[in-house]
Amino acid sequence: MKNVSLSGSPRESVGKKDAKDLRRAGKVPCVLYGGENQFHFSVNYLDLTKVVFTGDVFRIDLDLDGKKVPAVIKEIQFHPVSDKVIHVDFVELLEDKSIKIKMPVRVTGLALGVKNGGRLMTPYRKLTIKGRPSALPDDIEIDITPLRIGEKVRVSEIELKGVEILEPKDTVVVLIKTARNIIEDEVEEEEGEEGEEGTEGAEGGEGGEKAEKPAEN
Repeated sequence: MKNVSLSGSPRESVGKKDAKDLRRAGKVPCVLYGGENQFHFSVNYLDLTKVVFTGDVFRIDLDLDGKKVPAVIKEIQFHPVSDKVIHVDFVELLEDKSIKIKMPVRVTGLALGVKNGGRLMTPYRKLTIKGRPSALPDDIEIDITPLRIGEKVRVSEIELKGVEILEPKDTVVVLIKTARNIIEDEVEEEEGEEGEEGTEGAEGGEGGEKAEKPAEN
């Protein structure tokens, strides 16, 4: 996973009033789980947004009162109106302990079906996986180059070394949807005669993944 660093300040007290005061000061209340004890702290809001509002999952080296702790973001709570981050749960990474985490799906290549007029669909932006920290990838990469119109990639066809995908095996992650008035064989034949391959990038699909918003402790 990609690495970033964040500095956290221990919270003097825990409660709604303290949390509101922190937010007014431009900080976000946070909790670290996974170790021997929970640790309540706060992080600068602007620093946190650099790792929250991206499609990536980061290994975060937390500096907590001088102690370095490797962690990942587990849950994020957003304000229901402004969508500002108001609380974050972190989980400490322990090399001898597997962790469950949602990992982004990234497609590569230009599908044959897309070149022939089909439409690329990615129903899932993220998949839940389980593995030890050292085995976790940056993302779940899927090469769509050989896919024809009507073909799909299911969870059962995705191989990740040292990592288990926890979604149902028959879950469709990528598919090339049939478009009207497209006859793939005819287009294939024309391309074969010309001996040329397309160079334009594949059209990205919309995903159904939404961030969960757990209640603040």
